[in-house]
Amino acid sequence: MSRAKGNVAEDRASLFLLENGYMIVDKNFYSRFGEIDIIAYKEEVWHFVEVKSALDYELAVQNITKSKLSKLIKTGDVYLKKNALHVDYMYDAIIVTPENIWHLENITL
Repeated sequence: MSRAKGNVAEDRASLFLLENGYMIVDKNFYSRFGEIDIIAYKEEVWHFVEVKSALDYELAVQNITKSKLSKLIKTGDVYLKKNALHVDYMYDAIIVTPENIWHLENITL
């Protein structure tokens, strides 16, 4: 995904989260392990969100690989330690297609 398309998908995902009661805490947090697209908060739970965009759902979901999820988890750990946070959290994915947005909560390896 090009950076421009990625930015559009991340903007749509952020708006989706805001409309569903989440607070956006940070975007594009980098560590040596990778990047977290969106860090959000709702009902005392922090959400580390990977945004994937494609023409259809299956294509986007296939891009959430074990390697990508492992990097997301490691980067989430860095964020928690850097900010001295001892909170409930989960790793999510948001799938963005031209017609729809899906929020997959608490994804695991």
